Amino acid sequence: MGYTGEVSVGGRSDVRELDGLTIRKCSVGEMDNNAYLLTCTATDEQLLIDAADDAERLRELIAEGSGRLHAVATTHQHWDHHRALRAVVEATHATTYAGAPDAPELPVAVDETVEQGDVISFGAVDLDIVRLTGHTPGSIALAYTEPGGRVHLFTGDSLFPGGPGKTNSPEDFERLLGDLTDRVFEVYGDDTWVYPGHGNDTTLGAERPQLTEWRERGW
Repeated sequence: MGYTGEVSVGGRSDVRELDGLTIRKCSVGEMDNNAYLLTCTATDEQLLIDAADDAERLRELIAEGSGRLHAVATTHQHWDHHRALRAVVEATHATTYAGAPDAPELPVAVDETVEQGDVISFGAVDLDIVRLTGHTPGSIALAYTEPGGRVHLFTGDSLFPGGPGKTNSPEDFERLLGDLTDRVFEVYGDDTWVYPGHGNDTTLGAERPQLTEWRERGW
């Protein structure tokens, strides 16, 4: 079976083979968090996006790849996205990355803080950092561009099928929708694949027609 992006807690990983990168997706914890293991096909170096929960399951995920983890990127500071971060880092000695405003709230010292326009590199893979303020002050998305041009965007809780992530004030909503508009929808094409922090995947093409509706409803 091909990649669907549909995973469940306790279920198997879903695997997607790209040009230069293998993506493994699994779900962990009572909040049904997605964790993504990215493996560089040229060097076998690996990066984990969100050590959300269940360190044992995440170790199994890492072993499904090359077996060695080089880095962990945390998309934002909310507790359900980093409950296994300390255990994973202590076991692997992986380098840690997070958005600068959120880094002090994480349970481990962050080795490298990142901002809009920064790049995280592992092996032959480059991930462009997109800062999306609103769900939290330092939320980030990570974008991988295949050699053929298609973008794969890991959005944490800033963008889901059907709308932006939760915000706590009208001002935060405007910031998030503004960043999504300016830094995502106006930059990347409709075939950009979106990998969110919970639930199923989507594409920018599927979500773009709803931008006006999101703005009007205010969430």
